[in-house]
Amino acid sequence: MHIPVLLEEAVDLLLGSGGRLFVDCTVGLGGHTRRILEKNPQAFVIGIDRDPFALEKAEENLKEFEGRFSLYKANYSDLDLVLKEEGVEAVDGFLFDLGVSMLQLKSPRGFSFQRDEPLDMRMDPEEKLTAFDVVNKYSEKDLERILREYGEERKAEAIAKAIVLQRSKKPIETTGELVDVVLSVVKRTGRIHPATKVFQAIRIEVNKELEHLKIALWKVPRYLRKGGRLVVISFHSLEDRIVKNFFKEHASQFKILTKKPITPSREEVMRNPASRSAKLRAGEKL
Repeated sequence: MHIPVLLEEAVDLLLGSGGRLFVDCTVGLGGHTRRILEKNPQAFVIGIDRDPFALEKAEENLKEFEGRFSLYKANYSDLDLVLKEEGVEAVDGFLFDLGVSMLQLKSPRGFSFQRDEPLDMRMDPEEKLTAFDVVNKYSEKDLERILREYGEERKAEAIAKAIVLQRSKKPIETTGELVDVVLSVVKRTGRIHPATKVFQAIRIEVNKELEHLKIALWKVPRYLRKGGRLVVISFHSLEDRIVKNFFKEHASQFKILTKKPITPSREEVMRNPASRSAKLRAGEKL
């Protein structure tokens, strides 16, 4: 079961608008949505997720709240299309919980470097681009770029060269094969696995995560009522930078509710180590 990160903090900030209509842009298995519906008996949540397997689980997990939520298979960058379909012109809050869910990490879709699986990494299995395509078809220069930009990997050049050399002999087909290539360049020394940043970079590229986040945030002000809240939980510096810059660029439209990002307590990190890198930022529409 995926454990929602910063659950109480995020929901309390979101519900602080006093409204009733909310959009959970990354509904996942329904953890945050469930808490919203529990804490505000008048609330209705529109849930969006591009992962059909997650939506199936969310439907099941939220069945006791039938009639108080609607779920859409869509990318959150298409939130305007979802709201049009729902017949909604303005909402009281948007929640984004970015990153990968445990459902995805434990699925056989190649998100994790801890198991040997086909290179896929698509959050939406209907998308065409896969991790296999990125690893085996991208130029060395493009591989180096995404490893450097999306993984902030210091050995991006050497890893890209090693990938190109290996695939010239035989296509790299599985996560295990990719991990072996990375380990041929970067030796394991500390607590963090050498393939962590490589897998992050490829996943971001496959799912175009940063592009979609920028588009989605740009659309939020148009649909957020005065006094409504935007709450975003990010898991790495690239996402957090986008959120921080969004609030800075829209300073005339938002009152910042988190002068410093909220991070998980020591107790939460002990309960759920996956939460350790989370940062929450929130703003209220002026």
